[in-house]
Amino acid sequence: MARVVAVASFVHVGIRLLFIMLELGQASEMYTGSLGATASGDVIIGGLFPIHLTVEKNNNSFAPHLQKCIGLEHRRLVKALVMINAIETVNKSPLLADANITLGYWIMDSCSDVSTALRATAKFTGQTDCHTNNSSNNSNNTSAQTPPVMAVIGAAHSEMSIAVARQLTLEMIPQISYSSTAVILSDKSRFPAFLRTIPNDVHQTAAMVRLLKNHGWNWVGFVFTDGDYGKSALDNFVSQASEQGICVAFKSTLPGSLSGPDIDSAIRLAARTIYNNPKVKVIVSFSKSTHMKLLFQELSRQTLEAGDNITAMKRVWIASDSWSFSNFELYMQLNKSKSPWTEVVTSLRAHTDADIVFSIEMAVSAVAQAVASLCRSKDCKTPGSVQPWKLLEELRTQEFEKEGKKYKFDKRGDINLGYNMTMWRSHEGNIHVHDVVAEYHPHNNSFSYTKHSSTMQLKELQHIISKCSNSCIPGQFKKTAEGQHTCCYECINCTENYYSNNTDMDQCLSCDSNTQWAPEGSSSCKNKDLLYFSWRDGFAVVLVSFAGLGILLTLLLSALFLYQRNTPVVKAAGGPLSQVILFSLAVSFVSTMLFVGRPNSLQCKCRQVLFGISFTLCVSCILVKTLQILLAFQFNPELQEALKKLYQPYAIIFVCVALQVTTCICWLVLKSPYNRTISNPTTLLENCHEGSYLAFGVMLGYIAVLAFVCFICAYKGRKLPNQYNEAKFITFSMLLYLISWMLFVPIYVTTSGVYLPAVEMVVILISNYGILSCHFFPKCYVMLLKKEKNTKSAFRETLYEYSCRSISSFTMSQSSGSELPSGSPQTSTVNSSVSSFPVIPADPPQTTVVTDSTDVSYCTVLYQGSIMRRKCLRRSTSI
Repeated sequence: MARVVAVASFVHVGIRLLFIMLELGQASEMYTGSLGATASGDVIIGGLFPIHLTVEKNNNSFAPHLQKCIGLEHRRLVKALVMINAIETVNKSPLLADANITLGYWIMDSCSDVSTALRATAKFTGQTDCHTNNSSNNSNNTSAQTPPVMAVIGAAHSEMSIAVARQLTLEMIPQISYSSTAVILSDKSRFPAFLRTIPNDVHQTAAMVRLLKNHGWNWVGFVFTDGDYGKSALDNFVSQASEQGICVAFKSTLPGSLSGPDIDSAIRLAARTIYNNPKVKVIVSFSKSTHMKLLFQELSRQTLEAGDNITAMKRVWIASDSWSFSNFELYMQLNKSKSPWTEVVTSLRAHTDADIVFSIEMAVSAVAQAVASLCRSKDCKTPGSVQPWKLLEELRTQEFEKEGKKYKFDKRGDINLGYNMTMWRSHEGNIHVHDVVAEYHPHNNSFSYTKHSSTMQLKELQHIISKCSNSCIPGQFKKTAEGQHTCCYECINCTENYYSNNTDMDQCLSCDSNTQWAPEGSSSCKNKDLLYFSWRDGFAVVLVSFAGLGILLTLLLSALFLYQRNTPVVKAAGGPLSQVILFSLAVSFVSTMLFVGRPNSLQCKCRQVLFGISFTLCVSCILVKTLQILLAFQFNPELQEALKKLYQPYAIIFVCVALQVTTCICWLVLKSPYNRTISNPTTLLENCHEGSYLAFGVMLGYIAVLAFVCFICAYKGRKLPNQYNEAKFITFSMLLYLISWMLFVPIYVTTSGVYLPAVEMVVILISNYGILSCHFFPKCYVMLLKKEKNTKSAFRETLYEYSCRSISSFTMSQSSGSELPSGSPQTSTVNSSVSSFPVIPADPPQTTVVTDSTDVSYCTVLYQGSIMRRKCLRRSTSI
């Protein structure tokens, strides 16, 4: 049967054209060619539309032959009508009327087949079709009468556009597709004459990935029709999805032709793959609508055959524009409709996708405005005066206007207008088609929702989970087994000092080990607790209270001793030296407070030095008092006279303190103490490092040596007169000091942490209170409660009694010993422990005690035969 051509010249004739085409479509089973329509004009525009679904494959003949188009799809007729209507509209517009130019058209049916589309393209370029039936009625063969086209609008599918573009590129005839989205077509090195009024698949797949990401779907399937379009879409989708952590669980390929021998097995395999992946709740499809209809039928059959409810196969399908424009409800309306044709046309118009209409009209507008621009300066009515490549140049460089907006093809021949997202829902066998719910913006990869109801509809999808593994909560990380998809993983708790603060993190993040820590399975890091011997610590409060009490006591004692500075008790206690000791103790109490609080560099340097020098001054004064007692009571007169010349109290104190000051200066200069922060697993400990523990030991050891000397000297004078003798108290205080510091060393070495400064504080307080208790409290007792003993007469009586006891003891010692030879050297002493006393007569010795206002003196007169020896010991109370 020869090709039938319908000719239309005006818009109202387009409706009649539709009737003719529909009527012809009903007899398509007997038709061996493809449908077409032409209209004359100064510039002819070709059109390729897949009005039939496919062609009937006949492989019995090896000779070239035409293939029969089958499966007329009424919806696609509207696309051809849109082009006709757009051309007729622009012909009436001032744009072409002013240029005195009209557009004609030559629309052909590609029958959704590449070979058929190429035969139509050959006609567009004026090539001879060797397969045309030469005996055909010439009235029905218009190929010889129609001039070559200047531009082609189409094809619909990317696979056909790729093939057609290669052929049109030979003549550089511009091609503008209204629905081919394959990325490869943007490559101008291979397809320099290809343009399109729809975004390419880079943006379409980006929109799909964004939708998946927004809903947290990372385990998806991918179904595509075999061919360049499907493979290109798959490559782009997988690349973009992997960047967002989305995995493709399976990829099912459907044959490009519905009439191929393997279509049924491929549909069954794809349905079985979907059924066997129940965790895949979301499937992306870049397949033709006819393929998807067969796939849905097979899915339903297999589900019911397995004994499952049909709801078990409930899936979310993310459809590309290759079948999202389809409407199964429309198919049922047309198949069941028995209404007049005008109602069918109305139904077609109502259900035709507005985006496709807009894309076709935009393509016609672009060509029309390029023709008008080109024909203002050239004669376009003469055939051959204008070449297609000149029109291509105008299309690539000039802007065109549509509905008041200006558009321009970019350097890749694309117009990126974005995508509209529609939502379909199937319920109990009925397909509910919603309006546009969102718009995708390629420039910022985002969606904007058209209205509130659209947002509510999309929220219905939020409860759907399409994941291989459950999400790992914060505090865990994903561990993927070797060879598995990255979306299939175990959730492992973060180890100690690591954390994850988001779901499905690939690895845990490390805490700052210097200032932070985290237990196992943490979602955040915790700041390490800053520890130091704080003022708020209960133990610190107790120790500081004792230190404050000690300072108060030293001030009160200093005032009391100053007030009673002329009394015998104060003079016997050393007079001015007592004030020096009390001052050094006050400074020592103050130094203990530097061990409390957050340490700083100055505090660390001052606390040990302040204690070391102050306590050295205290012990040095005690040492002077001890030496004074020994000089007064313990040595024989000859030795006493010699030592008295060397006894310089203030010089001794100065030398002792100067040695300690020198030690401390060397310590500060060479290796000074400093504050430091020790990082423990969960805490930060701030304390003072002593810098040089050797210098620290030398400082403490030096004080210990002075204290030990005081202890030895005081021990020897422990039996002197009670009211005049401090040796017992000095002995006890120095013993207490030595014991406490001997205990301090092992405790300090083995102790660490917050309370290390408290150890030294305790020892210092014990030492200070020991000296206060032994040196000053007994004297305060006498001055305040035993005032009768704080008189010169009381002191004389005590000395007299002590002298008598000493003589008596000496006499008893003499009676039990042997008599010394006459003329031998004699030594007089008041200590009964010495066994080498001279022989003393039976008569009691005469003792005379002489006193004045400034000193206390006593003399013991010993007789040996006719020789009298008088020895006087004098202790000045002015020191």
